[in-house]
Amino acid sequence: MTIIILMYICICNAVTERQVHAAVDAGATTLSDLQFELGVASCCGCCAEMAQEYLPGGRCSSVCQGKSMAVDLTASAPMVDAQPAANSFPITLVAAA
Repeated sequence: MTIIILMYICICNAVTERQVHAAVDAGATTLSDLQFELGVASCCGCCAEMAQEYLPGGRCSSVCQGKSMAVDLTASAPMVDAQPAANSFPITLVAAA
């Protein structure tokens, strides 16, 4: 089984980081472009600042490149903590190089 980790930029419209990267690669250069193409920041607006970071010149425009990561779930690993998670949605794991 393979798990693909997605980071949502806009929860209201279920827009992922990958979709924002694709829109920017296709020519989106302003928040208005992202709003038109994907609907980001068109509901509650909480994602506007984060979405702008993926536009040209933003800190995630060239630093944070979205990459697929496959995880092998067939390998058994010892359980560290059997407590259920406090939240109801997945948290994106970030590794710094």
